[in-house]
Amino acid sequence: MLRERINNELKSAMRSKEQIKVLTLRLINAAIKDRDIADRVKIGGDDQGISDDDILQLLQSMIKQRRDSIEAYSKGGRDDLVNREKAEIEVIRNFLPEQLTEDEIASAVNSVIEDMGASSLKEMGLVMSTLRQEYAGKIDFGKASEIVKARLAQS
Repeated sequence: MLRERINNELKSAMRSKEQIKVLTLRLINAAIKDRDIADRVKIGGDDQGISDDDILQLLQSMIKQRRDSIEAYSKGGRDDLVNREKAEIEVIRNFLPEQLTEDEIASAVNSVIEDMGASSLKEMGLVMSTLRQEYAGKIDFGKASEIVKARLAQS
């Protein structure tokens, strides 16, 4: 289970005194606990917590947040913060499965669109939802969204 793997990595990082890794893993755990609580309130009492797929989506959004921060820090000339964000991305990335290449993303998008028979931008949400279910943690959904939008706009 991904949650256990994160906790084991945290213990290991604490023993080896890897400060950035410890801080990043604590941030991950805090985000997971926040989502667990929000899920419990929303659903009404599941003590299991969020699923591994939900954790993968959470990790991807954390990477996206850090990429956005890198862009902002670069514009502000804060190389120290850029390097820290990059280090955090590397820690987070260790928990994600290997990411699909752009060609593989395009192929997956085309496959889902064809299987669903989607033909207009109105169906973009359904296509993205299906991609999230089938490729959780493996796709950069920002890129996938662009490809879906372009493909459905052509139809």
